[in-house]
Amino acid sequence: MAEESNIILANRTDAQGTIEIVPEVLEVILGIAAVSVDGVYQMRGSMASTINSWFGRANHGKGVDLKVDGKRLTADVYVYLDYGVSVPKVALAMQSTLREQLLYMTDLTLDEVNVHVVGVVPEKAPKLDAEALFADDNGENEDDK
Repeated sequence: MAEESNIILANRTDAQGTIEIVPEVLEVILGIAAVSVDGVYQMRGSMASTINSWFGRANHGKGVDLKVDGKRLTADVYVYLDYGVSVPKVALAMQSTLREQLLYMTDLTLDEVNVHVVGVVPEKAPKLDAEALFADDNGENEDDK
């Protein structure tokens, strides 16, 4: 997860003070942006985030690991993709979307966005109706008799 140092967003002489942001907030921004990309099923989470989601506490920063090295920001994003999507297209879309959203919301630029595909989730087959499966298909309704 994110390191303990805050990131200074604006350090101008005309400002009335400094604006700092905690790196965990950036992870949340990146996590929400990543899930919004078409083809992304969900983000990888830990056991703690899974248990928290059962109790209604969503962790939007799960699956994002942000490294701050001076002024250099590197994001590692761990995702599950939908079956049948083009992995390179989705990964490129994620890199673009994450960079745009972070720049738009914080004026910070990501130097690297590393997309790690953890798995592919197949589409669920529709459940078969057992009664319809064994029903008489002779074309007669109960009302016609």
